[in-house]
Parts: sequence; structure tokens; C-alpha cells
Amino acid sequence: MSTYQTEEEQVEAIKRWWKENGTSVIAGLVIGLGGVFGWQAWGTYQDRVGAEASTAFSQLVGAVQRGDSQSASKQAELLKENFEGSSYATFAALSEARLHMEAGESDLAKQKLNGIIQQGKVPALTQMAQLSLARILLNEGDLAGAEQQVDVTSGSFAGEFAVVRGDIAHAKGDLEGAAAAYTEAMTHEVNDRSLLQMKLDDLAVAKP
Repeated sequence: MSTYQTEEEQVEAIKRWWKENGTSVIAGLVIGLGGVFGWQAWGTYQDRVGAEASTAFSQLVGAVQRGDSQSASKQAELLKENFEGSSYATFAALSEARLHMEAGESDLAKQKLNGIIQQGKVPALTQMAQLSLARILLNEGDLAGAEQQVDVTSGSFAGEFAVVRGDIAHAKGDLEGAAAAYTEAMTHEVNDRSLLQMKLDDLAVAKP
């Protein structure tokens, strides 16, 4: 099983999160910095920062999607340096974790993901990190470690968490538990519904 259930899963998840929360990210920057700069001065600053952040973010997503690790790393560093402590820095860390995994550096990827989870600044991004970490641990055979990351049952990624719970149960030989988790996932939005249906169909065939 691939760490990312589809090739562009993380990119699509980031895009979806940005569509739902991008405005609040900028608003958070306004609230955090407004008192320092004053509202009048902030107007000009906001236009520049908003444009720079949006451009850097778009370039990061594009680089990850193209598999251009050199450009992605450069944009990730830019986001971390210029927007430290913000959601942009978390995006950068998520992208770096993916790049480490693609380079076969799973320990570095897990380190990045654990850092995001421990910070827990933005719930949606924390959940993305938990999902990725759970899949890495599952691939490595650390079922207990993977289970610790997948107790999420609501929110934008509830379906994906249910899929991973099903994969863990299946790896344990618990076919009933796997079927229950996959069926639960079907009630939520998932990135690859056809793959999920295949898993359910396989279980139906495997049952005595």
C-alpha cells in the first residue's frame, strides 16, 4: 500500500483545506500583526504579504505536484522563513515530509510529521500529518503506532481516517473490523472511492 493512496492525495488535501480556510489564514495574520503595525500601515503590508504568501504557496503546491523536489524544497524554506509560526510553515513541513518519503528517508519524514502533530496549531493540518504518519507506520508494520494516530471520527478527513483504520484491522487479520471501518468510510468523502469499494469487495470474497 502506498503512503499516499493516490499520487496527488496530499496536494488535493492541501488545496481543499486552502479553499475552506485560506481567508482565515490571512485574517489570522491581520489579527496577529495589526496591533504592531497599526491598521493604516497594515493595509499596504497585507496586500504585499498576502500576494507573496499566495505566490509561494502556489509554487510549492505546483512543485510537489510536478515532483520537482529542488523547487519544492526552496519554496518550503521560503515559507518557513517568511511565515514562521503560521499555517504556511506547517504546509512547508508537510511538503518536506512528503519529499523525504519519496527520497526513501522515512525517519526524517516521521520527524517532520511528529513535529506538526506535537504543535497542533491547525486541526486540519494536524490531521493531515496524522494520516501521513499512520500510513508510514502501517507500511513499516508498526500497527500499534499507526493506531495511535487514527482515532479521528469527524472533520474533513474522517473518511480517510476510517480507511486507514480498516487497513490496520485488515493487517491484523480482523476482517470484520476492516469491513466495519471501510463501510464507515463510505459514509464520508474519500479521495479514492473506487479503491475503497474494491477493498470492501475483496473482504466479501474473503469471508467464509
